[in-house]
Amino acid sequence: MALPWLQRAELALFAAAFLCGAVAAAALTRTQGSFSGSCPLYGVVSLNRSSLALSRPSAPSLCYFVAGASGLLALYCLLLLLFWVYSSCIEDSHRGRIGLRVALAISAIAIFLVLVSACVLRFGTSSLCKSITSLNATISCSEAQKIPWTPPGTALQFYSNLHNAENSSWVSLVLWCVVLVLQVVQWKSEATPYPPLETGDSEWSSETDALFGPRLSHS
Repeated sequence: MALPWLQRAELALFAAAFLCGAVAAAALTRTQGSFSGSCPLYGVVSLNRSSLALSRPSAPSLCYFVAGASGLLALYCLLLLLFWVYSSCIEDSHRGRIGLRVALAISAIAIFLVLVSACVLRFGTSSLCKSITSLNATISCSEAQKIPWTPPGTALQFYSNLHNAENSSWVSLVLWCVVLVLQVVQWKSEATPYPPLETGDSEWSSETDALFGPRLSHS
């Protein structure tokens, strides 16, 4: 059974949201791994001779929250996409009002989580970069990637990864908002009742004629 076009558009958005969530989670996880498990968001950097060091990192749970939220939403999008592809090919693919209600609630929660994650990435990266540029060792965070860090091998492509994670989160936020709009449209269309037939309507007349026979006109 073919899916309605609104639901097909919704699934296409879920596929894009899956990619954005996976990129955000992977990029932030790589960045945290390059700092030996420390979270660089809102961190303070110090200058150790000619090299930089993350002297005061944030709690690791902050990066775990952002990466975990992005990863879980990406997994949800993937599972939902696979479920509806399977249902459209094998089983009845109609989604009832209860399913729409649950989908609306999940989308609203997803928008909140992605918004929080994007803001944490935005302001956390900005705070880290201000700490780096205040040392006068470099003019930007992107240039700080070329400076040696202590211990050696730390902060490999940290700014590029954080920048990619932030951009992916903002794109994911837009996608989830569009998904919510499509689901609201489907909810409204499901909730719109069919108008009752009046006795003078042609459909009413055809149905009564089929049941009781045509009515004779009186001259």
